Amino acid sequence: MSISTFSFPTRILFGMGSIERLTEEAAAAGMSRPLIVTDRGLVAAPIFQRILTMLPYAPVFSEVDPNPTEVNVISGAKYYLENGCNGIVGVGGGSALDAAKAIRLITTHDLPLADYDDLIGGGNKITSDLPPFIAAATTSGTGSEVGRSAVITIWKTKRKTVIFSPHLIASLVINDPELTLDLPPHITAGTGMDAFTHNVETYLANGYHPICDSIAIAGATMVVHNLPNVMIDPHDMAARTNMMMASMMGAIAFQKGLGATHSLAHPLSSECGMHHGTANAVLLPHVLEFNHIVASERLNDLARAFGVSDAIDHVRELNAICAIKPRLRDYGIMEDTLPMLADKAILDGCHQSNPRPCTREDLLELYRKSW
Repeated sequence: MSISTFSFPTRILFGMGSIERLTEEAAAAGMSRPLIVTDRGLVAAPIFQRILTMLPYAPVFSEVDPNPTEVNVISGAKYYLENGCNGIVGVGGGSALDAAKAIRLITTHDLPLADYDDLIGGGNKITSDLPPFIAAATTSGTGSEVGRSAVITIWKTKRKTVIFSPHLIASLVINDPELTLDLPPHITAGTGMDAFTHNVETYLANGYHPICDSIAIAGATMVVHNLPNVMIDPHDMAARTNMMMASMMGAIAFQKGLGATHSLAHPLSSECGMHHGTANAVLLPHVLEFNHIVASERLNDLARAFGVSDAIDHVRELNAICAIKPRLRDYGIMEDTLPMLADKAILDGCHQSNPRPCTREDLLELYRKSW
């Protein structure tokens, strides 16, 4: 058997009220003037005002797009340096947290962001010379707060690019489920299905990682049992807590790898502006059917864990519970864009760990079935 490397070093404060520790934890990390990185939509929200009362001396950078771009990152790093900051506090969903990680990177690393692309071994150019970083999630979806990657759309290629390194892991994660209570239903649904997709694709992905497999199947099951409850009662605190945990579990587990669903979803976000989690939800049943020929045993494992007879059918049922429309056309995706999207998807590295190898034609056919 070949030698494997397993790593789970993230320090996490988790639970109701944990955000109240932010002031003391920032001070303990040596942040006398942290930069708060968030997005435009969150700045006016009551939960963000709560953050500001804890860090009143911190400048705020909120110029982060729903799919963060290289321009966002460069602007944020410039703002960090101009304001004499000595740490970063990322607050928000995956976009804000991915942007925060990339801003953190280029405050001390001089290469163009594209040079850190995981597909070309860019992670080897990332060192531990990074400012302290505290991440606080306000959604239960990407799990970016506990991840070791940032997904940024590079200006030159217009491609979502994965930057991956253990050095990108946050110094501390503070995950307080109370921050997710007032999410709009469509965001709860999309982010919830994103967490679900992370766990499911990780469990099916190629590679030897029984630790991640165990986390992933437990995380997927946690979503199945809790996301419907959150959709019925957004203030179900137990369900919100479990969804935040499932989101973290998915992101911790997917260091093993993801699959074709993510390669297909990334261009839908970068090129068409579709919400990433919603794109995952629409695509996932079709990718699972594509993978069934080689992954039937693992799909049966998922069905048993969920307590259902067919895992793929249950994914569709979960989408219906979340009021996620089943076709890409329902979200304004034009049929004539599918070949261009397939050209982008085949360049995305996530499908490389898909249990069934994918050609560009396979990916185009999956788009067509989803359309």
